[in-house]
Amino acid sequence: MTVGIARITLFIPESHSLKEKRMVLRRVKDRVRNKFNVAIAEVDENDVWQRGVLGLTLLGNDRRFVESALDEVVRFVRGLAEATNVERELLTFSQPLAENDLGWKG
Repeated sequence: MTVGIARITLFIPESHSLKEKRMVLRRVKDRVRNKFNVAIAEVDENDVWQRGVLGLTLLGNDRRFVESALDEVVRFVRGLAEATNVERELLTFSQPLAENDLGWKG
């Protein structure tokens, strides 16, 4: 199992209020959710008018697939808004968890 995580910082020069910024971020988030099966949310810079930070994650069985899908999502977001920074991380879990590792009893 591989988990892909990205943090994308966006510059929103046309925004002159938090309301305008949130409208832009909502449009980006909605379009990403409609096109890809990822979780996405505003995660930082909540009170800054012209900058927004989106966090997104996706999960898959194959590391190459997750990496490729994450690249595609980042490219898509860059096509919707000006990305000034992108951070990515892939976490691979190769060992299945035992029931006791999760605190289950049985």
